Amino acid sequence: MTSSDHKSSGLPNPVLPDPVMAALLALGACLFFALLSASVKQLSGEMHGFAIAFWRNLFGFVFMIPWLWRHGLGSLRTGRFGTYLFRSSLSVVSMMCGFTALAYMPIANATSLSFTAPLFATILAALILKENVRLRRWSATLLGFSGVLIVLQPGSTGIGLGEILVISSAFLSATVSVIVKTLSRSESSQAIVTYMVLLSTPLALIPALFHWTWPSLAAWPYVIALGLFGTLGHLCWTRAFAMADASAIMPYDYSRLIFVTGIGMFWFGEQPNHWFWLGSAVIVAAGLYIAQREAFLRRHKATAAAATQASAESAQPGIMPVERIGKDK
Repeated sequence: MTSSDHKSSGLPNPVLPDPVMAALLALGACLFFALLSASVKQLSGEMHGFAIAFWRNLFGFVFMIPWLWRHGLGSLRTGRFGTYLFRSSLSVVSMMCGFTALAYMPIANATSLSFTAPLFATILAALILKENVRLRRWSATLLGFSGVLIVLQPGSTGIGLGEILVISSAFLSATVSVIVKTLSRSESSQAIVTYMVLLSTPLALIPALFHWTWPSLAAWPYVIALGLFGTLGHLCWTRAFAMADASAIMPYDYSRLIFVTGIGMFWFGEQPNHWFWLGSAVIVAAGLYIAQREAFLRRHKATAAAATQASAESAQPGIMPVERIGKDK
């Protein structure tokens, strides 16, 4: 609800304008997601990443029950259940790869490499969605992958299992974003979110059973925190998108790198080197440029569509264009 909506509804004005509140919510979401990663890192010392993924989904479902109770299950009628199942399966695999990677590498490095998802999304959008990706976005994508090489330093330390897993997670995450984009053409956002919650928990349980470990007594607070931080982050992120344009919110996602770097230094004693900072800066710059270009193209398409519609209306006999009506009064 915007400030004008509050005035018309008789409700008191919000303390902060919508864009400011959206920015704070986005930053809060990134902090919660960083704490989620820290909880996973903490648990990785005694539990397999597959089991952690199951507990994250289970307690995420528990914390989402009030939301599900409020919105109901009536929106789940669909003819695309197979697509939902495929999307949820990829999401679970992506989560398992990302969680397992944290057992093998610093949390900051894993987060930095996870920002390759927009780069993969650009490639998949061109190949699957047949979007017209021009030279500038391809150049930004190549620049982003050069940042990945800087972080990885393949010629010195080599590329380990953790790096392979986190990049695989980013690729799967990008694939999921493309699937969600196709789903959103015919399905409501409520149905997309609800199916994700309902399907992920049983899907994550199957591989977790092969690496099952019950959490120790000291680990249970972190297990519960998986669902709590994940749900709070999701709710803040969703609310931020409802209050501001996606192009204004997406850049805040990179603040996760600041949060997890601080957590890694003070919680786990990790010290990123200069190659990490340089490569991260390149990856972030490429991702921000791609987001800016996509926002520009969306605005351009919207303007062109509006102009075409206005032209068509003015060409119809007996219909006076809106701007002429005002002038002729």
